[in-house]
Amino acid sequence: MIDLKINVSGKVQGVWFRAKTKEKADELGVFGFVQNEDDGSVYIEVSGETGKVYRLVQWLQNGSELSKVERVCIKVNSTQYKRNFLINR
Repeated sequence: MIDLKINVSGKVQGVWFRAKTKEKADELGVFGFVQNEDDGSVYIEVSGETGKVYRLVQWLQNGSELSKVERVCIKVNSTQYKRNFLINR
């Protein structure tokens, strides 16, 4: 298991990025949440099997079809999510 905090910047708001991230997270069976930030980035906290979490991270490098990801910053998280992947604000 691994738990990460991820910030994705670029053209990631208003392009279905959160919905597609949730779809991918549900497909992979990982848990946590995704939300828009005031600075135009998207913030994600994710927990799950290491390989599955890193497959989500790999997907985030490109994101949704309409997005243009410029940067993905990753930090280890101490919070562990055990169920559901939610879209916040």
